[in-house]
Amino acid sequence: MTKDKILISGNEAIAEGAIQAGCRFYAGYPITPQNELTAYMARRMSRVNGVFIQAESELAAINMVFGASATGIRAMTSSSGPGISLKQEGISYLAGAELPAVIVNVMRGGPGLGNIWPSQSDYFQATRSGGHGDYHSIVIAPYSVREAYEFMFLSFDLADKYRVPVIVLGDGMLGQMMEPLVANSKWQIANGSHKPLAVSHKPKQWALTGCKGRKPHVIKSFYMREGDLEKFNLILQKKYKTIQQKEQHWETMFLNDAKIILVVYGTMARIAKSIINKLRAKGKKVGLIRPITLWPFPEDIFKRTGHYARHITFLVIEMSYGQMLEDVRLAVDGKARVEFLGRAGGGIPTEEEIIKKVTNSY
Repeated sequence: MTKDKILISGNEAIAEGAIQAGCRFYAGYPITPQNELTAYMARRMSRVNGVFIQAESELAAINMVFGASATGIRAMTSSSGPGISLKQEGISYLAGAELPAVIVNVMRGGPGLGNIWPSQSDYFQATRSGGHGDYHSIVIAPYSVREAYEFMFLSFDLADKYRVPVIVLGDGMLGQMMEPLVANSKWQIANGSHKPLAVSHKPKQWALTGCKGRKPHVIKSFYMREGDLEKFNLILQKKYKTIQQKEQHWETMFLNDAKIILVVYGTMARIAKSIINKLRAKGKKVGLIRPITLWPFPEDIFKRTGHYARHITFLVIEMSYGQMLEDVRLAVDGKARVEFLGRAGGGIPTEEEIIKKVTNSY
């Protein structure tokens, strides 16, 4: 197996990862800071026998994804803050129809149009299901270009496994940064010299593929008979409970002796890891919990620290004014001190700010 290093942006890595994971339908609408993702899909999809559509709006794009997913194809859209807000009704429809899809949000500053700088202020929107009804989307947060690529495989697999929308939550920093990525021979850069990839998946027994020779399949989220919708919601809740039990993912560092544990996700973890190594070199017992799935939130790792939680402080650091903070407090359940450091609107907590906060909390 040959291996090559490729210099690629986070946005492009997400797009290529999606294609390698079997995505064959993409609909989107341009918005900064994720335009490179859409442009990459525009170049690549036709070369892998896929479909690319620049929709007339974000509303149209998410509903096109609904239609494509209903046929059994792996489908995806992407946007940033304001565009993701417009997609919420369609995401609720996907959840209500039990259709798998991947929605990428390269977060920018808000509220409103805000700016194009990186932010993590869409956490509530993603993890609290920004559309209507009692539903959940799985939410996955990469922190590097490599994870941006690799987590697309996980995202499409989880979407198909549970028939749910999966949200990949990045930010403008991750989308724009470039890093070398070691790719194997399956990686084929969009230079026009390769053959379309053959993607094979198990047939989806529920898909709308024409009903000749079988009973027709029905995909809907509309229940008018009394009691039917409640029964369906109970089915969804059972599925969500299974996801919460089986799909919590996280990364940790130095938990065994930590007095202060930094809780960070996404690109903030890059800054936090550098700080932890510097403080460790000075004898400071600092650890890390990095949630990879934001829903389901990895509360299990916080429960595992419970036997010595009285002696530690959890310091939550976000590019927001305290959104993941709520989930950390719920997971800690009052058994330890929880402190917070956050900036938003394009502000990024600096290394100096974090070290000062850690020193004051130590």
